[in-house]
Amino acid sequence: MLRRCVLWVVAAAVGLLGVVAVPGPASAGQGGGGHGRFVVSEAQFERMFPQRDSFFTYDGLVRATAAYPRFARTGGTALRKREAAAFLANVSHETGGLYYVVAQNKETYPIFCDESQSYGCPAGHDAYYGRGAIMLSWNFNYKAAGDALGLDLLHDPWLVERDPAVAWMTALWYWNTQTGPGTMTGHEAMVERAGFGETIRSLNGTAECDGGNTAQMRHRVDLYVSFTRILHVGTGSRQHLTC
Repeated sequence: MLRRCVLWVVAAAVGLLGVVAVPGPASAGQGGGGHGRFVVSEAQFERMFPQRDSFFTYDGLVRATAAYPRFARTGGTALRKREAAAFLANVSHETGGLYYVVAQNKETYPIFCDESQSYGCPAGHDAYYGRGAIMLSWNFNYKAAGDALGLDLLHDPWLVERDPAVAWMTALWYWNTQTGPGTMTGHEAMVERAGFGETIRSLNGTAECDGGNTAQMRHRVDLYVSFTRILHVGTGSRQHLTC
């Protein structure tokens, strides 16, 4: 438990460095349940991210959803739209509106090599900095995400910043399979109607929740509200928007 808390404190201190999940089993095999086209149109995506880096393509996002067919395709139309809005709101917060492909503070890059892992950091001590749509970071996250997706991200973490579909897939891997410091995944939080606030907890825990950084938490909520409006759907229970 102490090790988990230390990692999250480090992430909060250095800022804009992305997801810091504890190591754990992950699998892309989410089973069936996928049906219909993606609930966010390309025009809506463009409205959400008007100043995005061209690297983050809509096509890359849609292709990436095939790895997790339950994502934004579980339940009725309103629920599917809310999950998509929740995911994209967190993505927007993590990346400055899809403006940043990689973490910007290069001085912190060596922090994200956890030498206690048996496989070490074969790509180099400073190779596991935040990348992609939820700023995947740490060698153990690259290993777990790569294993789940059938990619050797431990040896080639740069693939996340070279291939738009991979940048989206690693974000969806976290959203659909990792609880971080929370008790449920982002996907579970939305489809089980725990609310948007629980998705924040799964990403950043007490660094933003329970009074940790209410301004950052509020920014995520504001983005979620804005994105649900673009998708013409309600936010769900307002009492569950925050954490």
